[in-house]
Amino acid sequence: MSAENIKLKVLDKAGHTLMTCNSDEIVSLVYTNKYKKGDRIALEIRTPGRYCIIQFEDTMPPALVYVEKREINFTIPFGEQAIVYSPKSFKGDRHVIRARMALPEEINARRNLAFNPYDQHGDTGFYPHASANVETRGEAVFAARNAIDGIFENTAHGEYPYESWGINRDPKAALKLEFGRTVLIDELRLTLRGDYPHDNYWTSAKVSFSDGSSETLSLTDSRLPQCFKFSPRSIEGLVLSDLIQADGPSPFPALTQIEVY
Repeated sequence: MSAENIKLKVLDKAGHTLMTCNSDEIVSLVYTNKYKKGDRIALEIRTPGRYCIIQFEDTMPPALVYVEKREINFTIPFGEQAIVYSPKSFKGDRHVIRARMALPEEINARRNLAFNPYDQHGDTGFYPHASANVETRGEAVFAARNAIDGIFENTAHGEYPYESWGINRDPKAALKLEFGRTVLIDELRLTLRGDYPHDNYWTSAKVSFSDGSSETLSLTDSRLPQCFKFSPRSIEGLVLSDLIQADGPSPFPALTQIEVY
């Protein structure tokens, strides 16, 4: 069986290819222009259902993702969408974009299965992917994807590095995390936003797993990751819901990060 190959492209709003590279197991593309609104990075793979290490922006960390489609796209953020990324990201006229096939030891290692700083709204075709039934005022700084971007700064709220998942004061708010395939998990960590006294916190939350099981988590106002271990289970996704707010004057609890191991 021949080795799986990857190809990277930069395309404009109309879908015209601005730059591409030869396909291989390990690829990089140096794009020497300023990004324009509507530009996107495309990753092509011969066989859907593969694990790849992607780095679509050289100021951001690489991420191990599960690629479900033959082509996935990452739209370059502009305007309000850009303020959840570092001010250094996607700027200038020299961009190094990298991708490679993940190694078996990387795929099988114990790791945070929820980490994906390249997640965006919609059907991205790669996982993990976060979505929610409510995001405060529809603003990028309160989007579900912020809870899996690996950024733990939680002493303020708003633009980078203080983006979070905001629930718009909705007691029925729920965050859905999808893995795109079956994964084995035994630990969950939640980092609550702690911009006190502006913020409140949750005292309890429910995690419903795709296998039909669930766990109720007791939470505190700690700014550190709160860890919950449980019996191993095989799942394809989970939902965080039933968020019980603590007594207090602030109506603004929020989630900075969710980790799944």
